[in-house]
Amino acid sequence: MLKFDRKLEQLNEKMLEMSAGIEDIISITTQALINQNKEQAYEVIALERSINNLEREIEALCMKLLLLQQPVASDLRTISSALKMITDMERIGDQAADIAELVIYLSDEPYIKKLVHIPQMAQAVTKMVNESVSAFIKKDLKLAKEVIKYDDIVDDLFCTIKGDLIELILKDKNNATQALDLFMVAKYFERTGDHAVNIAEWVVFSITGEHKNERIV
Repeated sequence: MLKFDRKLEQLNEKMLEMSAGIEDIISITTQALINQNKEQAYEVIALERSINNLEREIEALCMKLLLLQQPVASDLRTISSALKMITDMERIGDQAADIAELVIYLSDEPYIKKLVHIPQMAQAVTKMVNESVSAFIKKDLKLAKEVIKYDDIVDDLFCTIKGDLIELILKDKNNATQALDLFMVAKYFERTGDHAVNIAEWVVFSITGEHKNERIV
């Protein structure tokens, strides 16, 4: 039993490590975007591979936990929730890499507007991911539910960005190409928020045994 408990502690440590990796990749992605920095964009693409490696490590650890002994219901929920959560965390890494690829294309010409709301979205989704994993570790149901509600802020920012970009296109059709690229950046951050909500909903399941349908595939 002690060996099983140590493995559970190791799972928590790996989940925190993956969460920290997600925080880093979102931060560097945002910096690359703001500074139009190709080198940072390539760094993000490399970091995404390390996120994938962590996902595989945690998957292997979860399988060991399942095979070590027959977990009680609460431990089984914890392990199965972790397996679901890391899938969403890995997809957040994918979204960051997608943004980084757009940054590379956007790096050669000045922005059509100062970036204000997109960095705010990045900050918001980072908070959501960190707090959802923290809720998992602490088994904090209230915090998990707060993460789910916080997604409204990300959605509102996305709508604001979309409106601003449409206005810029209407003012000058030459803005259209870059506006569409920036829209896709905002869309990737919006999807990141959805993945954070998925993570929080799996935290709720790990604590209560109840789960809503996942929001996105």
